[in-house]
Amino acid sequence: MIQRQFYDPGRGAMTCSIEGLEKFDSPGKGRGLRVTRAFQTGELLFSCPAYSYVLSLKERGCYCEFCFTRKEGLARCGKCKKAFYCNANCQRGDWPMHKLECSAMTAFQENWCPSEMARLVARIIAKKKMQTERCASEKILPIGDMQSHVDDVDNERKDMYEGDIAGLHRFYSKHLELPDHKDLLTLFSQIACNGFTIEDDELSHTGTAIYPDVALINHSCLPSVIVTYNGTSAEVRAVQNMKPGDEVLISYIDLLYPTDDRNNRLRESYYFTCDCQECKSKSKDEAKLKVRKRIDPIEPEVISNMTRYARKTIRELRAFKNIKNILLISLNNTELLEMCEQSLEEMGAVFDDSNVYMLHMMYQAMGVCIHMQDANGAIRYGEKILKPYSQLYPPYSLNVSSMYLKLARLYMGIDRHSMGIRAFKKALAIMEVAHGKDHYYLTELRKEMAEK
Repeated sequence: MIQRQFYDPGRGAMTCSIEGLEKFDSPGKGRGLRVTRAFQTGELLFSCPAYSYVLSLKERGCYCEFCFTRKEGLARCGKCKKAFYCNANCQRGDWPMHKLECSAMTAFQENWCPSEMARLVARIIAKKKMQTERCASEKILPIGDMQSHVDDVDNERKDMYEGDIAGLHRFYSKHLELPDHKDLLTLFSQIACNGFTIEDDELSHTGTAIYPDVALINHSCLPSVIVTYNGTSAEVRAVQNMKPGDEVLISYIDLLYPTDDRNNRLRESYYFTCDCQECKSKSKDEAKLKVRKRIDPIEPEVISNMTRYARKTIRELRAFKNIKNILLISLNNTELLEMCEQSLEEMGAVFDDSNVYMLHMMYQAMGVCIHMQDANGAIRYGEKILKPYSQLYPPYSLNVSSMYLKLARLYMGIDRHSMGIRAFKKALAIMEVAHGKDHYYLTELRKEMAEK
């Protein structure tokens, strides 16, 4: 029987053994986890609660702030009127954390605007204070064993951390004793490297959390496990058969992109370069960077220029969306769709429709169409994306299952029920491995299929 693991915030290590797993020194990677017995595809290696977590502001009213249950009819906090709960028990359970924000939101009203990371840091500090009151010998920071790379952070990110720290002092200093500036910088850097984004069944962002034990797992572009979420707990399941001695490996990044792009992202965010077998062989790069077939072959220089254009466009779009998320402003969807379509037209002169840069822009265009309630437009893009996704992503990828789910719900919305049921079944087959057959997402999905 698998035992639940617990994190000792004073020592930064697992304190309870997990049957079938052990911590070890991974060559060239530092610490890591490996299995001591065989695990089958879809089998749960372990589950663990979050050390600390926070619900995204845009999901307030849809999810319980305490247990992250998704349902209608949640009860509103009587004081701030902004936090929502399943019942009084969940509200009481969340009060030690919610009280940090409740009166501040009431006082600042629309001027209350800390970032999600600042909100999470405030909760970590508050939780640490509660623990140190019980055990005065613990460290100041609860995740002190995690790498921070604070000295490697570029100026742009340091400026962002400084803004977050200013937000902490502005919105939380009345109810929270904050560490000194250096410790805060370290803590923000640790969370940036080790935090986890909690996502729903369609991979929409619902919150951010810290799972120090899951953070022990190293990266590979050929992952052996996947991390999914059940409420606020993280669950780690095998996505391939594992034998004793195999290292437990997850992917830190989106695996759609070619080797150079993946490693650029790893260096920017995690300060290392991957040397897994896929990064050495680059076996999928040719398919991921496929160019359009023409009678006259396209010159290498033209391909290089278009690749630079695609990467630049993706960076600009990502930065624009990040600003939107931070400021909670609404996008002009028509303009954004025109931007996607213009990029697709330019790239399509060189790239095949299955090229990952084309797929990225199609995915963005699909999302805009969904926001605009243009089901037919969203389906048109989704159907182009689905086959390449299935070929380019690893087996049991949530990116593939979420695409099937999106399409299924779009089909149902325009009364294409047989197509919808087929897409639901495809999503279900992946999610049964990634989430486990008893996950409440699957219960909801089966109910949704039955109702149709």
